[in-house]
Amino acid sequence: MSASFDISEDTHELNAEREAHAGTRARLKLLERTLLHFVPRDIIAFLGKNSLIDVELGDQIEKNMSVVFTDIRDFTSLSESMTPQQTFSMINSYLSVMNPVISAHRGIIDKYMGDAIMALFPTTADDALASGLSMLARLDEYNAGRERAAYAPIRIGIGINTGVLMLGVIGGGNRMEGTVLGHTVNLASRLQTLTKTYGAPLLISEHTLYSLSEPEKFLVRHLGRVKVTYNTNAESIYEVFNHDAPKVREAKSKSLQKFEEALALYHTRSIARAQPMLEDIVRDNPDDIPARVYLQRCTDYLSTGLHTGSEDYTEDETGLQPDVGHSEIDSHHQDLMSLISALREAVINRHDGVNELIATLKIKIEGHFDFEEQLMHTHHYPFAADHIAQHRSYKHFFNKLSNEIQTTGCDPWYTGYRIKLFLSDWLLNHADRDDRHLGRFLNERAALTLSDIQQD
Repeated sequence: MSASFDISEDTHELNAEREAHAGTRARLKLLERTLLHFVPRDIIAFLGKNSLIDVELGDQIEKNMSVVFTDIRDFTSLSESMTPQQTFSMINSYLSVMNPVISAHRGIIDKYMGDAIMALFPTTADDALASGLSMLARLDEYNAGRERAAYAPIRIGIGINTGVLMLGVIGGGNRMEGTVLGHTVNLASRLQTLTKTYGAPLLISEHTLYSLSEPEKFLVRHLGRVKVTYNTNAESIYEVFNHDAPKVREAKSKSLQKFEEALALYHTRSIARAQPMLEDIVRDNPDDIPARVYLQRCTDYLSTGLHTGSEDYTEDETGLQPDVGHSEIDSHHQDLMSLISALREAVINRHDGVNELIATLKIKIEGHFDFEEQLMHTHHYPFAADHIAQHRSYKHFFNKLSNEIQTTGCDPWYTGYRIKLFLSDWLLNHADRDDRHLGRFLNERAALTLSDIQQD
């Protein structure tokens, strides 16, 4: 009897211990699932970790992504009219309808910042832009519900940029956080802020435009140029207006060339020519807010002499080519910038030899891109896919401009402006951003190879 009792007691203790372990494992799994609400599983995977437990301070990796920033307009005014409970209820209600839209387009919500969202799209720029447009469409549905409940509708601004960024873990002491850093992130945030300036709900960068695999699906027009910091190159920004009301969208499409001509005139201080063009656009389409913004800038210039928004335009950029750290690539850039400058001058001044310059430039562009792409292939450059996509888009815009020059009667001065915008300005930024990154990668590979040879 005593032995039997001892065995029964041991079995009871063993079962109790198993139940305790099972309960502990269940609580740990619940804790991990809860923590994953704060740190997305995708971020952990990008860092090459299997679990949040494996993540350490300083873990980091470079990735090419599109970054989307959104923000509720006039949120401070809205919140001042609500109680704290109403404010948080409104924010959570809004975020709960936007979250599935981002996920449906293969996006990852990196963080919420009050009423703002920062989302990452590791797939394509097309996904990021489609998500932005879908968010605006979903907002219309959400606002219809708010209006039925006698609440004021809300408006948002969305900024999208694409490029290489640093993803990793920062912090100190008892607090760590996964985040993304770099110029790509900063410009996306700046674009979101500029949606307020231009009265446009969705702005993208030139890098995002050139990263699109199907740019013809989107209605896009140039709105200006911006510097993130004083020591960076100005970059072109574009309004995407697919989501505008049908009549507004149709009018913007119809006046697209006139609008961009007016902007070109404004930014080169030909205000007397720009103003009547903008007046025509606003008269035909009073809801074209960016046109109204530029018309007001013309009025302000004529009354005060203040030329707002043109600080980031440089007329001659032939001497601004960056040193990317690879002598042959640098030499190619110098040749290309010289040819583009010559083409622009020939078009503006109606000189002979335009067709010959186009033919020469086409050969040089093809040769330069082929050379870079062979380097990327040979050295297994990890960001080759996006870099090559940029090349493909550049050739697309070059061919489009070439056809315009050779087959249409476009205004020479406006065509010259577009040559600067789509060819020289883009090439300068591509060299400073993408080619410099490639050059650094190639130099690091060369240094490692030399070190291996010396050790042998």
